[in-house]
Amino acid sequence: MNALIDIAALAEQLRRVTVEVTDAGELLGSGVLWPAGCVVTNAHVVRRPEATLRLVDGRCLRARVLARDAEADLALLGVPGTGLPAATLAEPDTVRIGSFVAAVGHPLGVRGALSTGIVCAIGPIERNGRSWIQADLHLAPGNSGGPLADAAGSIVGLNSRAAGPLALAVPMSVVTRFVHAARV
Repeated sequence: MNALIDIAALAEQLRRVTVEVTDAGELLGSGVLWPAGCVVTNAHVVRRPEATLRLVDGRCLRARVLARDAEADLALLGVPGTGLPAATLAEPDTVRIGSFVAAVGHPLGVRGALSTGIVCAIGPIERNGRSWIQADLHLAPGNSGGPLADAAGSIVGLNSRAAGPLALAVPMSVVTRFVHAARV
């Protein structure tokens, strides 16, 4: 891997595939433009059958919830229209402890904010059998559902929540299984 990372270019790349998820003008969180005209976000972000998505260029689209899994904290939204960019997805389970990662979202209403850090751990948290990517980057309300990406801009997970000083993200293997099951 190249030791130099153009963080500004990485941020711009991630902003293009990160949407704001709103309802009646209220920011609910973020989402990732997925291949095949969908958006993936957290289940706790969308609790109604529809939401509004704001793209980086300012366009707003109405999206319909196609699938929701509260236990995995994932939701799949259908987006009308074509020509939307799609995130580059990392191969499942390629992120490692010590990997550089970046998160883009809309924390506390700040559009397209970037946070960077490293992966501290991968695996379950005490008394919780779910696997998480645990990174030392800052998440705030509005980051939920946004991308966690590697240095190349490939999505390695979906940010879900903060646990003390750590960010918790759903690993790509879990996200891709959910999307595949929802689209079958």
